[in-house]
Amino acid sequence: MKTLIIVIIVIVVVLALLALVALPRMRGQAAERKRVAAQQHLEEANQRSARAESAQAMAEEQAARARRERADAELRAADNERDAQERMAEAERERAEAQRLQERASTLDPRLQDGDGDPTR
Repeated sequence: MKTLIIVIIVIVVVLALLALVALPRMRGQAAERKRVAAQQHLEEANQRSARAESAQAMAEEQAARARRERADAELRAADNERDAQERMAEAERERAEAQRLQERASTLDPRLQDGDGDPTR
């Protein structure tokens, strides 16, 4: 029986020694895995940050381009409106001149009022 107790004690001591040797190694491996995972997360964060900065720069450029295009369109619209107003004013001047000439013709020859231009009627 004493031998059995000694064998059990020896086994327990050997297991305790193995545990003392294995635990720090396992802790070291766990710490290394955590360090590698942290480094991977950091690299991914850096890549995502770079992509985000690039996407933001492209979005800002697109917004600036849209603002420029809108300003150009507004300028073209203002130019077109100004041209239309000038044409309307010119048409009104022509209409007024036509009216003046009609009145003058009427004054000179009242028979031409119907506008056919034939004085023999």
